[in-house]
Amino acid sequence: MLGNAQISVEKTWVENRVNPSGITDESPRLSWAMASDKRGASQAAYQVRVGLVARKGDSPDWGFYDSGKVESGQSVHVAYVGPELQSGQQYAWQVRVWDQDGRRGRWSPTGYWQMGLLRPETEFRAEWIGPGFAEDTINRPSPYLRKEFTLDKPVRKATAYITAHGMYEARINGKRVGDAYLTPGWTSYDTRLQYQQYDVTDLLQKGKNAAGAILGNGWYRDYLAWGDRRDHYGDDVALLMQVDITYADGTTGSILTDGTWVSSTGPIRNSEIYDGETYDSTEELDGWDQAGYADASWEPVRVGDYAKDNLIATENEPVRKHETFRPAEILTTPEGDVVVDFGQNLVGWVQLRLGGSAGQEVILQHAEVLTKEGNFYTDNLRDADQKATYILDGSPEQVLEPHFTFYGFRYVRVEGFTPTPDNLTAIALYSDMDQTGQFSTSNELLNQLQHNIQWGQRGNFLDVPTDCPQRDERLGWTGDAQAFFRTAAYNFNVNPFFSKWLKDVAADQLDNGSVPFVVPNVLGENSAGSAGWGDVATIIPWESYLLYGDRELLATQYPSMKQWVEYIRSQSTENLWNKGFHFGDWLFYSPDDDRDGRAAITDKYLISQAFYAYSTQLLLKAARVLGNQEDIREYEALLDDVIRAFRREYLTPSGRMVSGTQTAYVLALQFDLLPEDLRKQAADRLVENIQSYGYHLTTGFLGTPYLAHVLSRFGHTDIAYRLLMQKSYPSWLYPVTQGATTIWERWDGIKPDGTFQTPSMNSYNHYAYGAIGDWMYQQIGGIQALAEGPGYKKFRIAVSPGAGLTRAEANLDTYYGTIRSAWAFEGDTFSHQVLVPVNTTAEIVLPYGAYDAIREGGRHLDRADGLRRLDDRDGKVRLVLAPGTYSFSVAVERSAQEAGGFAGTYRFTSGFSYEIEVESLEGGNLRMVTSENSAVYRPDPTDPLLYIDTDEPSNTVRFVANEAGEIEGLQFNYGSQRFEAQKL
Repeated sequence: MLGNAQISVEKTWVENRVNPSGITDESPRLSWAMASDKRGASQAAYQVRVGLVARKGDSPDWGFYDSGKVESGQSVHVAYVGPELQSGQQYAWQVRVWDQDGRRGRWSPTGYWQMGLLRPETEFRAEWIGPGFAEDTINRPSPYLRKEFTLDKPVRKATAYITAHGMYEARINGKRVGDAYLTPGWTSYDTRLQYQQYDVTDLLQKGKNAAGAILGNGWYRDYLAWGDRRDHYGDDVALLMQVDITYADGTTGSILTDGTWVSSTGPIRNSEIYDGETYDSTEELDGWDQAGYADASWEPVRVGDYAKDNLIATENEPVRKHETFRPAEILTTPEGDVVVDFGQNLVGWVQLRLGGSAGQEVILQHAEVLTKEGNFYTDNLRDADQKATYILDGSPEQVLEPHFTFYGFRYVRVEGFTPTPDNLTAIALYSDMDQTGQFSTSNELLNQLQHNIQWGQRGNFLDVPTDCPQRDERLGWTGDAQAFFRTAAYNFNVNPFFSKWLKDVAADQLDNGSVPFVVPNVLGENSAGSAGWGDVATIIPWESYLLYGDRELLATQYPSMKQWVEYIRSQSTENLWNKGFHFGDWLFYSPDDDRDGRAAITDKYLISQAFYAYSTQLLLKAARVLGNQEDIREYEALLDDVIRAFRREYLTPSGRMVSGTQTAYVLALQFDLLPEDLRKQAADRLVENIQSYGYHLTTGFLGTPYLAHVLSRFGHTDIAYRLLMQKSYPSWLYPVTQGATTIWERWDGIKPDGTFQTPSMNSYNHYAYGAIGDWMYQQIGGIQALAEGPGYKKFRIAVSPGAGLTRAEANLDTYYGTIRSAWAFEGDTFSHQVLVPVNTTAEIVLPYGAYDAIREGGRHLDRADGLRRLDDRDGKVRLVLAPGTYSFSVAVERSAQEAGGFAGTYRFTSGFSYEIEVESLEGGNLRMVTSENSAVYRPDPTDPLLYIDTDEPSNTVRFVANEAGEIEGLQFNYGSQRFEAQKL
């Protein structure tokens, strides 16, 4: 029944975050997600009210602003248009909506936001301060800074604004300020230095108080990249802290960093991002952050004359603590090391609970893998030590953890104490993004792959999208980020995360428009301009608009997008980009001792020309959305020229690419660079290439994200499934079969013989190849964004069951609410459950059944509410769905459920010495292909694992399945003879 119930508002956002602080947009955008238990619910009007909040916990004064009833269906990114907002003020807000029938809903739960400093250059009255003593320039112990002060009146509200050169941990009256770590985060500090904002009302008291901070080197002056590279932004560490106080009587005051503060060193004797931290408990300063501490021996701070015009509020979520892990196993290696296995490759640190004698040294060293002999392995860390060293103070129990570093690890080698399951806890650190996506199937290997993809993202989304979290690198590689963005946006809400980082991309973009290899750029101006890396400037802004509907971000980044395309044009001759340094299809398949040209080398300039066209396409799309008419004409003409140049240089008249690799065909097809009449044959050539490698992929960083999508687009989803389900190297599941818990940098980080790939470039937590997650959500889960309804205002559900999967489910939380797509084969029935959020529209493509055979909620489709038939396409029923929950079902033949799971390569273990290829055909039949012949087999109607030769019924094939239902092999019955083969 179509809706006649009220709509309720379930969740609200301000500038894409929940109850944020530090808002500096004077017209912040408000969004809300709604729910209804009836179909067809949509918003026809809304009313927003905003109130002032005197202090946390107080009831709002709702008299500040009321929009009145606004006739509009917009519920995402609605700009606030009320009275002028004030720096530091906290606001409460609510929204209520009217549905399509004019019924008014209740007010939403109260949301909040607090403004940051709208003019930080003048409103930050505090002074920069640093240690007043002569620093140890080798070890650089962390400075401790403090000040005591007296408050004569009770405090109604207090807000702290804090930033640093380096990292900081602030404290007031013995307590930590906030729960963010590695602050102020990493940005392009010269032009963009974030400050954090904290409500510290509850930390202050009438009478005597103390404020303090510990400083670490951080990204500001620590070693970064390779060699002796440190002090990238300066050789100082400094603190800027301002606490604005409103007293109970309405008067105001501030506590500021200035020359009255004092400084000393303490127990943090050394702290570096790559090498780790040394903490000497015997040097602890008990009570240093409380009033009454004797600081007569401390030195007056040094007041610095540093810029404030680069100060910005924090736009993305801070790094916080998340999951914890107890030891899965404590083992002694063959070499005699005591090693703790936490069972998961993660990023963060280990917290120790330990007692010991005064002066006792405890060392934890972190690593990702053990050798095949079971020994601790650190060669792939290069020059990063990844150690935590503690000197105990003799207390019965100390709780110890690092402050200004992080580690990438699964294994920890311990020295100086005996570990137990109770005295070590691994803690994951990453940016506090909301998880938005869930994906699962009937296949546990695929589920583990999804787990690995998400944990690769968690570990590497630590304020910037790093390439890896363990070796002496950990940089914001632009190529990795653009390749993975679509998958990232399914797993988590990365809208704020990338909004912040893209501004750093623009800030570090060179004057000529070239984009650095890494952002923030610590490699220098000569490390810029590579195809597939610089294109981050166009790819992520457009895809962020598509997936989040963030038009403002697109407009903000548009000048950067345009500058990148113009840079490429300046480097091109007749719009052919065939010069300069390029990484190419990084880490493509390259077999050892390649004597016959099996290495999948793609011409780097073919790749650069392909991305030239793609970036121009995306710039043109952005110009159309933003209404930039002059640019539309300009870049339509440019795109035509770029595509002509590509075809002239890299395509033969018969449609063959000059590089015959998978990546060459994938990029040409994905970016629409080939004439329409040559695309099908190009896709067929791609399939032939895949078959020639035994149904293995050979793509690197740039080809991999698009490979499966191209196959599905051109009718080869079965081949995409074969690649996905492939277990031998190179493949997505090969690392899973080797025990991986994250995505590897290389397809064979651990080789089949158990040895390791080149240690100089062999990370075991490197998310780029996890880009297959996008295809898994779109094709297996079926959730697909549409450009005509960005941000999932309109979307498509189109699942493609295959590979013997019996069920799959994908859920995606959007700004409109949760999209759900869950399908399953149950006996001879295919069922599909769908949830369409309020205020959206979905198109669904049903994979099986004629219109009259499909049921929704047990009813014929003509009698089902909330849906409308579109034209059938490719033999599949297409419907438009109004908001609501739907349950589709249709009877299917067994072949539709299972035949895809039988396809693959099998090697005979008896009778023959060759391999047999099993291919899935239309109608559920299978083709068996050997080097000598081929035959078609039909399914036996009574036995789901038995197939019969259509020409010689005495010849049969029985497939062998494990307990999970996965096909592991087959028995080939040839007359009276039987032969066995194992699935590869």
